[in-house]
Amino acid sequence: MFTKKRLLGGLALATGAAIALTGCSSSDAPAPGEAQEFDPNEKVELDLAFWGDETRAGFYNEAIEAFNEEYPNITVKPQFLDFAGFWEKRQTEAAGGGLPDVMQFDYSYLRQYGENNLLLDLGPYLGEEIKTDAIPESAVKIGVVGDKTVGLPTSTNAWAMFQNTALADELGVGVFPDGGSYEEYEQWIADATEAGGGEAWGAGDFTGVIQFFELYKRSQGEDLFTEEGEANFTEEELADFWTMGQEIRDGKGITTQEAVEYDPVGAFASGDLVAEMTWDNFGAGYLAQLPEEYQDLTITAPPVWEEGAKDLYLKPSMLHTISAKTEHPAAAAVLVDFLVNSPKVGEIFGTNRGLPVSQTQLDGADLDELSTKVRDYEASIADRLGDAPPVPIAAYGSLEQKFRSLGEDLGHGLKTPEEAAAEFFVELDAAINN
Repeated sequence: MFTKKRLLGGLALATGAAIALTGCSSSDAPAPGEAQEFDPNEKVELDLAFWGDETRAGFYNEAIEAFNEEYPNITVKPQFLDFAGFWEKRQTEAAGGGLPDVMQFDYSYLRQYGENNLLLDLGPYLGEEIKTDAIPESAVKIGVVGDKTVGLPTSTNAWAMFQNTALADELGVGVFPDGGSYEEYEQWIADATEAGGGEAWGAGDFTGVIQFFELYKRSQGEDLFTEEGEANFTEEELADFWTMGQEIRDGKGITTQEAVEYDPVGAFASGDLVAEMTWDNFGAGYLAQLPEEYQDLTITAPPVWEEGAKDLYLKPSMLHTISAKTEHPAAAAVLVDFLVNSPKVGEIFGTNRGLPVSQTQLDGADLDELSTKVRDYEASIADRLGDAPPVPIAAYGSLEQKFRSLGEDLGHGLKTPEEAAAEFFVELDAAINN
């Protein structure tokens, strides 16, 4: 037997238009803010819904078996779909008031479902059925919508820079060091690109992805959006930011035109780009594509805009939530605790769901070389980590894609930064006000 432990947290990126959702509380459930007492002798059935592939489904089946060794009176019925099918079914269930008891959840949908009272307030169960002492406080806060904790992360990731160590050495530039400025980074890109002679490049235009704009704003002490879901930046600020990437687009790094030739694998995964910034859980995908001679990846922090800024943060790879209408909230909370905190679950899943957010679960995971690098990277940026931003607005997914497509237009010379910013604000206004 092993002891159940801790939990909490927050992220992922998904979805376009908001859906009209309404929810109400089950008449059998405790009143809001009250906890139902857990009775381990009561026979209970819980639905557990998740997305993923057959490998993940197998892991969940193993985890359920381990859970039943400790809680034999709770029968867990798994529901497994791919990502798109999962959310189509949840939308249908939400409209009809019948969400599963426990759900694997995507961060992009958390505000939508939380603000419509479809998710249980986990607050009354924190520290009791759901242990939190092995979870960083910053991770606990990630699942808060309004004044309620409606989701707890299974795992976290952070924005990072992956570097092809061997290619950096071949080009004579070495890996870009931690703590370097963006001005130094742009020069490093130019040096690597020149050394590559049209066959390899330093990096691409970092201004074409919304997460870089987010880091830029956070370096100034501000998030992209307020707690109320309003934009926290101006059209002029966005145009100025997009202007920063002009030198790279003019030939000092890989251009959009060159990058298109590498679709769908990408220049970095093909072994022709030294550095790429993305979430730190993307490493396994890179290794699956990179040529054998380029399997050594270095993971460093993004360049620095402002010394001492808390621009980085941990986001959830995924979360667990409980339906507000579950008839067994205490038993559901016990299941969530097990899925997030149990060392046995860490042993079963490893980093399949990302780097475990709970230290007890992380201790149970058998980390491979890359996962160890990710763990060490997240530990190395502790002084640079700030609180996670407010839960994404409902239309964040569509805005993220619009930002990327406008970045591509800039790379092709189809728009000026001012024109692109004006177009983005048209969509932003519609997303916020509709």
